Amino acid sequence: MNKKSVKDLGDLKGKKVLVRCDFNVPMKDGVITDENRIMGALPTIQYLLDAGAIVTLCSHMGKPHSIFSDEVKLNKKDKQKVASGETTAEAIIEKARKDEPRKLTLAPVAARLNELLGGKVTFAKDVIGPDATAKRDACKEGEAVLLENLRFHWEEEARDEGFCKALAYDATVYVNDAFGTAHRSHASTAAIVEYGIIKTAVCGFLIEKELTVMQDTLDNPPHPFIAILGGAKVADKLNVISNLLEKCDCLIIGGGMAYTFLKAKGYEVGTSLMDEEKLDYCAQMIQKAADTGKELLLPIDTVATSSFPDPIDGPVDAATYDVDNFPADKMGMDIGEKTRKLYADKIATAKAVIWNGPMGVFENPELAKGTVAVAQALADVYGKCTTIIGGGDSAAAIQQLGFADKVTHISTGGGASLELFEGKVLPGIACLNDKD
Repeated sequence: MNKKSVKDLGDLKGKKVLVRCDFNVPMKDGVITDENRIMGALPTIQYLLDAGAIVTLCSHMGKPHSIFSDEVKLNKKDKQKVASGETTAEAIIEKARKDEPRKLTLAPVAARLNELLGGKVTFAKDVIGPDATAKRDACKEGEAVLLENLRFHWEEEARDEGFCKALAYDATVYVNDAFGTAHRSHASTAAIVEYGIIKTAVCGFLIEKELTVMQDTLDNPPHPFIAILGGAKVADKLNVISNLLEKCDCLIIGGGMAYTFLKAKGYEVGTSLMDEEKLDYCAQMIQKAADTGKELLLPIDTVATSSFPDPIDGPVDAATYDVDNFPADKMGMDIGEKTRKLYADKIATAKAVIWNGPMGVFENPELAKGTVAVAQALADVYGKCTTIIGGGDSAAAIQQLGFADKVTHISTGGGASLELFEGKVLPGIACLNDKD
């Protein structure tokens, strides 16, 4: 990794430091339900506090777009209420305007940080307003202030220069430790440095770890190197597939995207999720694998149902079919038992594995067996193989299934890790100071 980190900053006593964190944590009724991102940020924050820095923390939470726009997408239940005359779209939007600041406040995060850091964190009820200014002015060495949700300001995503200047305030050091947003070119993730407002810009320990483990594995992988891609759509991973085929020895495909590949090979896929527009692309990738001597593994059997489960974790009429005997009226939902063994046996041979995307509808216990099998296979090679989980649903699955302590690294950023796998330069990383 050629970027400076907090360890390269020297004496921090009395220096005012702005830290971009990723505290976009899941919450229910104002209670944090998963603290992984908070815990991931602690080493950097603690390091700065111990060094005597005066720290301002900032983060986004969710997507509170209804605060700024009438273009709010109504969910199915809202549409039914509008259709029945129970309410109006305007009333739903107005309610969202009032509810979102309450639901998407970072106040619970500040309270939890304060518990974890021995009472050294205060919360500002705004981002660049009077409360933030007062709290930042009152902050002492070895203390921190967490600002309110950055996305309560449209200027955050718009990269507004005036907002960048107000956000920086009197900070002279910028630390980005929010890998989950490093692929976003927003005010707090990149523009504040790109505009030259804060010139000393480094990464925190979390980003340093993400880049060291993932980038180094992608650039210099031990072999055999296996990549596993799942999830719903081929379109989400077009360049990822192509880039990984150039780096890995074997590419394993699962999830909804597998059915477009199977269709491209001439198999019946019934009513399974399938992207007609990407059939040619999948055929090209199959040919690319053959031309370059790479192995591309697709399901040989699949678990199918008559329709998508509703509710998603409800009962299903699942049955398993070989891919060369798939019914035209069924929908593929998970990899079958033969495929699970095929994939697990291949993983057992690896020296490095990266995984992004579940093998099926893992939210349903009947349709999670493929995802469980891959997670178990990765756990079985723990200690003998570098295993990297590329954030998003894969990270959620591996944690829910109890395998989090049996993999080398779980990324905190699904979108960011995908773009890294794709070979892209992440704006939140590119803007940081290079090492000499």
